[in-house]
Amino acid sequence: MIKRNLISLFLVGLMSWILVGCTVVPETGRKQLIMVSAQEEAQMGLAAFQQIKQEEQISTNVMAIDRVDRVGRRIAASVGRSLPDAKWEFVVFESDDLNAFALPGGKVGVYTGLLKLAESDDELAAVMGHEIAHVSSRHSAERMSQQMVAGLTAAGAEVYMESQDVDHKNRAIARAALGVGTSVGVMLPFSRLHESEADVIGLKFAAGAGYDPRAAATFWEKMKAASKSEGRPPEFLSTHPSPDNRIARLKQIAPELLPVYREAKAKFEEMEMEPVADREIGANPGN
Repeated sequence: MIKRNLISLFLVGLMSWILVGCTVVPETGRKQLIMVSAQEEAQMGLAAFQQIKQEEQISTNVMAIDRVDRVGRRIAASVGRSLPDAKWEFVVFESDDLNAFALPGGKVGVYTGLLKLAESDDELAAVMGHEIAHVSSRHSAERMSQQMVAGLTAAGAEVYMESQDVDHKNRAIARAALGVGTSVGVMLPFSRLHESEADVIGLKFAAGAGYDPRAAATFWEKMKAASKSEGRPPEFLSTHPSPDNRIARLKQIAPELLPVYREAKAKFEEMEMEPVADREIGANPGN
């Protein structure tokens, strides 16, 4: 009876925690589980960014720095809402890696290898919009929350097996099955969902900043060609959608954003004709 009560109490506590942590991604309306405060998430992002800046070589290429800062600030303004504890910082890292990232708190890094591949600002905006969308959608906090639930589920399974006097061999089988099921059935699908969601939201941010959304597909075609030699697992075992599916989706949604892009581009072109002495690069167009 005591063991049964403990299990019931555990399940009630777990469900209550999950229900309390439900939020919504504003741009898509998708419900998500968040059990980490925005302040904690931003602090972790800042700490991680400080460590990266100590470990990686920061570029001194003025043209690259200005390019990333200009594109990044326009996209940040295009988000259209304040992000908790966001103090935007855009840093270029000297590396051949075809990579970029954004961390909670508004910390964004772009590698020079990616800048060479993204020949136009439109292509760079597609990448930076994607990374900033991960931050605005709080995907990192969602992943941490899922890991917390997975840990609690594993603990609950141990309590249950103990209450049922399950032998060691069957416990090992159950642990392995739970681990595989959590990874393939929950964590990997959510990772692919986050990537697809960031593609859609990021493209909206880029278009709203006056960058051509059609450039996203051309950039990812380049990325596909650049990584052709690397073996890829099947999509269901991958953290990312397959390149072909991603490119097809980007080509599908880009035309819908052309009116937004053209309107924003016209506003930015109008701003560029105004005196710039007191105007911050990346100011929200129309303000």
